[in-house]
Amino acid sequence: MEIPKQLLYTKDHEWIDAEGNQATIGITDWAQSELGDVVFVELPQVGDEIKVGDSFGTIEAVKAVSDLYAPVSGKVVEINQELEGDPMIVNQSPFEHGWMIKVELSDKSELDALLNAEHYADLIEE
Repeated sequence: MEIPKQLLYTKDHEWIDAEGNQATIGITDWAQSELGDVVFVELPQVGDEIKVGDSFGTIEAVKAVSDLYAPVSGKVVEINQELEGDPMIVNQSPFEHGWMIKVELSDKSELDALLNAEHYADLIEE
């Protein structure tokens, strides 16, 4: 199970890579393996505002449909268009090519509430 050390994580199995005032968000390797083959991803529109803890979309797999929860608040500045045509990218490359959205952070202090790689590893081992 891959858990990149430079990322932050949520208890709902989203990851976030924050650089400056912008952050990239996706789901973890553990989450995609639990879901199984991803068949559809519904994402917000560019320009939408997301709020920490709220659903910003859904991910549908053969086994289940799950909400995607925002780890931070901000404005969506980019969505991963490739997921429309090939949602299984999430299964093949959840961290590199399977990212979901990029946001402009509205409150960087929200990052302090997220889990580091070590704490996320502890969470999924439980």
